[in-house]
Amino acid sequence: MTEKLRIVFMGTPDFAVGILDTILKNNYNVVGVITAADKPAGRGQKIKFSAVKEFALQNQLPLLQPASLKDEDFLSELKNLNANLHIVVAFRMLPKVVWDMPALGTFNLHASLLPEYRGAAPINWAIINGESKTGVTTFFIDDKIDTGAMILSDEIPIAENENAGQLHDRLMELGGKTVIRTLEMIAEGAVSTQIQEDNASIKTAYKLNKENCKIDWTKSASVVHNLIRGLCPYPASWCYIKDNEEEWNVKIYESSIVLEKHAFEIGSVHCTKKELKIAVSDGFVKILSLQFPGKKRMNTSDLLNGIVFSAFAKAY
Repeated sequence: MTEKLRIVFMGTPDFAVGILDTILKNNYNVVGVITAADKPAGRGQKIKFSAVKEFALQNQLPLLQPASLKDEDFLSELKNLNANLHIVVAFRMLPKVVWDMPALGTFNLHASLLPEYRGAAPINWAIINGESKTGVTTFFIDDKIDTGAMILSDEIPIAENENAGQLHDRLMELGGKTVIRTLEMIAEGAVSTQIQEDNASIKTAYKLNKENCKIDWTKSASVVHNLIRGLCPYPASWCYIKDNEEEWNVKIYESSIVLEKHAFEIGSVHCTKKELKIAVSDGFVKILSLQFPGKKRMNTSDLLNGIVFSAFAKAY
């Protein structure tokens, strides 16, 4: 017998919107959506809706935005939706009272091949660490982060120069298909799960911050290049460039690698009229697009039309 699903969907960013859209297009019954509370953002600190809220409003889906997932009023509203399944995509850690509520459980879609890259930024870290493949995994939520019993996983290769934004979009499409397959199995009562096995070599998808987004020019060309593409387009890798008495905090979005022996100082900046490259231990990292303070992101050749670096310029 096929179970009739009543789904509550929980998520916040664009990645979650892609999955929710796929669920609706496959005619599943979404009885409610939970997303983050509205927050002020930007220089003007205007109130900004999450991507999932915008989508829920456009599609006239019942919407809840609890400040606390343990709030009694929220829990009462959630229970009144009478869902028998919760789906979580890029949201936050749930208390047991929430994930244990529906009769068919709560499952999460995570953008990695679990148990690898548990945590906040799996797409970014797979590229930063130079992986050649990644994927998505559905699993039933338990009381820890990304550790529950796995339902399905699907794998895709990572292209040599693919950036995080490009991989995000491909994983969102793949994730939609994996979620639909998971829903079909749950509806048919045909789910079999696999327990995640821990070991010391498992890599973690740490939350991104200013420190781990900063470029270390003492690293090899491939390590620097992978960091740049793994953080493009957001939040973007960065470094300081200093030339005589001027210093800029620069975001770097695109690069390529030039492997060759040289005797230049690590971090030294080398320019022609159209090209900018920075010396690393095993060659150079050629900068293809970047953003200086107060300016828009631009191609390096356009930047070099308006700025001239001296022979003493250095990145650090």
